[in-house]
Amino acid sequence: MAQTGGEDTLDAFKLFSKRKHPSDADRQKAEETDSVPTSKASACDPYRYKMDYPHMGICLIVNNKNFHRSTNMNTRNGTDVDAKLAFKTFAEFGYSVKVFNDQTVKQMKSLMLSTSQEDHSNSASFVCVLLSHGDEGVIFGTDGFEQLEMLTKPFKGDRCRSLVGKPKLFFIQACRGSTLDDGAELQADSVEEQSSERIPVEADFLYAYSTAPGYYSWRNTQNGSWFMQALCNMLQHHRGELELMQIMTRVNNTVAMHFESNSNLPGFTGKKQIPCIVSMLTKDLYFPK
Repeated sequence: MAQTGGEDTLDAFKLFSKRKHPSDADRQKAEETDSVPTSKASACDPYRYKMDYPHMGICLIVNNKNFHRSTNMNTRNGTDVDAKLAFKTFAEFGYSVKVFNDQTVKQMKSLMLSTSQEDHSNSASFVCVLLSHGDEGVIFGTDGFEQLEMLTKPFKGDRCRSLVGKPKLFFIQACRGSTLDDGAELQADSVEEQSSERIPVEADFLYAYSTAPGYYSWRNTQNGSWFMQALCNMLQHHRGELELMQIMTRVNNTVAMHFESNSNLPGFTGKKQIPCIVSMLTKDLYFPK
């Protein structure tokens, strides 16, 4: 939907030129721009995550808005709306929410490592919301970029033992490239515990990206990003009733069908977006009502 107020802008690595994937040499010279189930039912169902731990878990929100002048990256106006909405949503779900604003790459890596080293034995899950500039495979701190894999690695099963078998959810609002989605016309007629002591270290992760690989991701300067608006709305509306992947499908539908860009930049109006959900979850996840 075309939103009233504000302008739609992008969480991109590069905006106007054909970009190359950032290399180590680019770190110093890159010219980036803004580019319910009851607990009893849960215990009886081997295909449903146990969520009746003493604590829901930690929710980290990394909200990068202002970037070092040397990076030439634009301020991410509207991101504070996303951070507040995410805080409200996951706090209501029972998470211990921690917000970290304007984090450098070093601070982001340190934050992820220290959190992964905490004892999560009494927690049902872990959530991380990353709000920043991005490109395919990378997320930006205020002073540069880092491979997303390096930020999530400390939570893998061979490193964070107290989260083994528990859902680890990453929601990522950032561009993944510099392609614009022009859209396509829609035709009128279109309409219990682990049974094994050994599980894959990559298991039980969900990566919910705001956009498909290679594409820009849109953020409204007043209302926040399309993805975070849809995500928090759907989570709040369907918690305790729908399984997480069902909720994420509704997030995809909302972003795809109800948002369209309105930009002052020539050629950037009337563009579309579709989130991308990558799931290695091994069970159904129902957030408590």
